[in-house]
Amino acid sequence: LLDTADVAAALSVESQLGTDAVFAADLMALRPQVGQADSAARLRDLLAGSQIVASHRDPAVCTRVQDAYSLRCSPQVHGAARDTVTHAALIASRELAAAVDNPVVTSDGRVESNGNFHGAPVAYVLDFLAIAVADVASISERRTDRALDRTRSNGLPPFLADEVGVDSGLMIAQYAAAGIVSELKRLAVPASVDSIPSSAMQEDHVSMGWAAARKLRRGIDGLARVLAIEVVTGCRALELRAPLAPAPATAAVRDLVRSAGVAGPGPDHFVSPDIETTTALVLSGQVAAAADAAAR
Repeated sequence: LLDTADVAAALSVESQLGTDAVFAADLMALRPQVGQADSAARLRDLLAGSQIVASHRDPAVCTRVQDAYSLRCSPQVHGAARDTVTHAALIASRELAAAVDNPVVTSDGRVESNGNFHGAPVAYVLDFLAIAVADVASISERRTDRALDRTRSNGLPPFLADEVGVDSGLMIAQYAAAGIVSELKRLAVPASVDSIPSSAMQEDHVSMGWAAARKLRRGIDGLARVLAIEVVTGCRALELRAPLAPAPATAAVRDLVRSAGVAGPGPDHFVSPDIETTTALVLSGQVAAAADAAAR
């Protein structure tokens, strides 16, 4: 999903007339965070060749000093999440190679009681991932909200509506994203610190890792939906920038979404099917794959 988050951010940066200059490699090198550099590199590739981005590079055309955090800091947030996933994968690989039985039979044949069954290592990273999931969804929803606000979208119609003042446009889609993000914040509360003793106080400190895993699974589903809403919004916003052409990568995502039956700019319609369709494209990896194939 983090590859898709970069795609969604590229759609937002491009369609909201943001700059790609802040993603430059030399700027990323000033802060040698691996995930941040990876996300910034993807954003550079995804936005390469965009007429929309090129249209406002001249300082005489664009007088903004800098973009909002949700656009400018996408690599920093997505990158931190990438590094969190890398750490979680390391812990998982160690756990898969572990013997967590109690008692355990040692290599020299002894039968020993031990505490290797305690799930703290896994529970911690599951909670850590839930925090990253909530924050990536949070910054995505903020980018969506900017696209729908005529005071911040740099010339896009309010709510990307067809008949302004009558149509709702994508207003309700942003409501859905906001509601999901609010839930993800609650799911980010760590389970691993909430130990409950049992077994007559023999098992007096437990990891609660199963609870951490269950809420993370719900969180991932929510993140996919929030990203899907940003993709739907970004694709519509791109089309409203015509006749300027988007980058090949973002154009490929727009074409994928349209080919799946998601409607473009036009009169109000029921948006839930569009969100469900795009969520399926996000979860299957098709959004990220389409963008990466075109970017190459």
